[in-house]
Amino acid sequence: MHILSFKQISFRFKTIAYFFMIVSGLAVSLFDSSSLLMAQGNLLLTPRRIVFEGAKKSMELNLANTGTDTAKYVISIIRIRMTDDGAFETITEPDSGQLFADPYLRFFPRTVSLGPNEAQVVKIQLTKTTDLVPGEYRSHVYFRAVPNLKPLGEEEAPKDTTTISVKLTPVFGITIPVIIRVGESTTKVSLSNLALEMVNDTTPRLKLTFNRTGNFSVYGDVIVNYTSPNGKTTQVGMIKGLAVYSPNKLRNFQFDLNKTGEVNYHAGKLYVEFSTQAEPKAVKLADAELILH
Repeated sequence: MHILSFKQISFRFKTIAYFFMIVSGLAVSLFDSSSLLMAQGNLLLTPRRIVFEGAKKSMELNLANTGTDTAKYVISIIRIRMTDDGAFETITEPDSGQLFADPYLRFFPRTVSLGPNEAQVVKIQLTKTTDLVPGEYRSHVYFRAVPNLKPLGEEEAPKDTTTISVKLTPVFGITIPVIIRVGESTTKVSLSNLALEMVNDTTPRLKLTFNRTGNFSVYGDVIVNYTSPNGKTTQVGMIKGLAVYSPNKLRNFQFDLNKTGEVNYHAGKLYVEFSTQAEPKAVKLADAELILH
């Protein structure tokens, strides 16, 4: 029997990527140039969130395969909580004051197969609306990519028979929040605990807290402007699609500001504004100012 030495045993891994995005509210959208588009892997989705309010009973999600291979996705609904730091956790039981939307939703199709550059519409409808009481209901539609696995016997045999090969297949997923709102909004939001720190003495990082009260979630864009001691204003940061989901009362957030020689982060002031996205006109939800030293 040939015994393998430690150095002869190798493990070859492919990347595993389990990716859950809550658009509308994830820090990931910080780099998103559009508030209506969202992409992960080769899947492009629009819009990034579904909100039922008023007389609206049906909406559509548009899926597009931007890759060069056929892709298959299984569609389901999951329940998620947001932590105070903006992380997301899958749950089965609601937190105090949290209402799930999935008992009042139906959607079709439940699986989608898209060839290269093909598109598909997924319809989402409200059901049992007479059972809804005032409040906000939220669940998330989850699109899970189905790996294109080769049948047994078609896998390439390892060239070196003295090695052990472990292959982990990537699985991509993306989630879209679906929100049902019943009644008039009493929601308000404020900003607090603003602080600026220099990471490694080079990167300006802004920290702040979003404080939410009322019955609905809040969702919008963050813009940060710097004003120098001589009065010149420069935009130094933007976050698109940041959310504080009900029933959370607060969300702690931090992000890096632009580094530029024109900005002295030890003098002047920062002005932070949190506004709704322009649909058709942005409305300011909250603002705050930080004096720099």
